Amino acid sequence: MERCAEPGTVEWVESGGGPLVAVPETVLPFWTGADGEEFASDYDRACEVDGLVGLLPVGDAAALVLGDEPAATAYLPEHSVLVRWVAGHTEDDLLASVPAALATAQWDRETQWKVPGPVVLFDAAWPGTQAEGTDHTRLGLGPGRYTVRAARVSPGPETWLVLVHLRPLP
Repeated sequence: MERCAEPGTVEWVESGGGPLVAVPETVLPFWTGADGEEFASDYDRACEVDGLVGLLPVGDAAALVLGDEPAATAYLPEHSVLVRWVAGHTEDDLLASVPAALATAQWDRETQWKVPGPVVLFDAAWPGTQAEGTDHTRLGLGPGRYTVRAARVSPGPETWLVLVHLRPLP
């Protein structure tokens, strides 16, 4: 994974080996990560998500879990998509392949996600109160309902990625 795009252009978030989670800022204090005192921690619940994406209740909102496998992930607001870098030689090649990948993606079943505003993407193992001290990025989503759909795509012979499309609903 060779990153060579202009620095600061795209922020990639990586996990320590588990899923990533996008938690609304308003409920970050309620995400306990792996430190939960309950029978199953929030991290355990995130690890149980079957498939590319899933929703978990957190406070009075829901977190979006990026399941499947750990992969460096970036949000491209111009496409309203999270790009998960599964395989590819360079960042430039991978990012250049996104428009074609979006056009040819075979999307999994859609789900709806209601968000109260911006969300923070980070490693599900961390408590939400510590998210900003870790590898994270803020997605400036407006409040409302979003259709979430995901797809595995191979836009080139040695390039594989997962797309998670976030479409605002009217």
